Amino acid sequence: MLTDGRRSSPQRTLLADFLTKLLTSERVFMSHVLVTGGSGFIAGHVIVQLLGQGHTVRTTVRSLAKEDAVRAVLREAGLTHDEALSFVEADLVSDAGWAEAVRATDFVIHVASPIHTGKVKDEDEVIAPARDGALRVLRAARNAGVRRLVLTSAFHAVGFGHGHIDHVFTEDDWSPLDGPGVDVYGRSKILAEQAAWDFIAQPGSEMELTTILPVAVMGPVMGSDISGANHIIQSSLNGDMPGYPNMFVPIVDVRDVAAAHVAAMTAPGAAGQRFLIGTGEPAIAMKEIGAILRSDLGTKASKVPTRSIPDFIVKATALFRDEYKSVAADLGYTKRVSNDKARTILDLTPRPAREAITAAGRSMIDRGLAGRVSARGQCHRRT
Repeated sequence: MLTDGRRSSPQRTLLADFLTKLLTSERVFMSHVLVTGGSGFIAGHVIVQLLGQGHTVRTTVRSLAKEDAVRAVLREAGLTHDEALSFVEADLVSDAGWAEAVRATDFVIHVASPIHTGKVKDEDEVIAPARDGALRVLRAARNAGVRRLVLTSAFHAVGFGHGHIDHVFTEDDWSPLDGPGVDVYGRSKILAEQAAWDFIAQPGSEMELTTILPVAVMGPVMGSDISGANHIIQSSLNGDMPGYPNMFVPIVDVRDVAAAHVAAMTAPGAAGQRFLIGTGEPAIAMKEIGAILRSDLGTKASKVPTRSIPDFIVKATALFRDEYKSVAADLGYTKRVSNDKARTILDLTPRPAREAITAAGRSMIDRGLAGRVSARGQCHRRT
């Protein structure tokens, strides 16, 4: 009963319960979000930010045996509200588990995708899980009544294969599948994103789609795994690189990439949009990346090379090493990338590239990862 003698209504009771929760510091959750590929680099940062903002998160792994290890990595990265994180077993190549994964979720952030660092005999080993896996997640999300799905694409789907054109790349651009320097990873990203847009355009689908296209992602590592463009940092610190090719890399911090995913989930103007995620700075010469590491990390970067590799050596190597073909195609070319849409609609203010480079290097050194030689030619699936 209320103090003035009026009988409490159900609405007043609900309001009172809500205020009681707030006053007693009981956690009140905002939205229920599925993040695919919870063991991955970008996905891990997305999970940490979502939980920090008050969302409940479910994430997928290919085997639940990985849950404890993934939780430990996320805690080390600053995970809060561990109780709001749950795991489900699901693989991009199988329908099993996806209905459970999307059950009672408001939003899906689909990050999981195969990542390839060397030569493959069958490109479909990379392309099929990316394209068909994206469609599998989209179908499950649509059937579960998910409001919006945010898909991680890549700059590979925008700014590769065009040759050395005088152009500022925007979300209106698409990379040609057979253009110079487009590798199997790039083709997987192009085809997966195109398939997603085709799916969402089908009649009767009320679910919204947003795609995130980051440039080269660097920044603080999670656990002992090295992903994305962070391989450049590790190889530099290891002294594995005899020198740097005449190549320019547009860089973005993984924390800003994660923030873009989280913002795109609910931003009113983000539905039906692609977003390039970059700093807005000119692409950085690889030799300059080395100079930043030496300047900011001092003696801990003593193995970082100072020499340059002549273009003819890179081009010759690309004749028999597939992973050098994209490098050879972009020698001497500085790509310009607009981030105007992300700044305007997602209210994103990215860190400078230097901060991403230094944070990546420092995190590797702090975890004892500098000096460890990474395996090559393997396909790592972030699921």
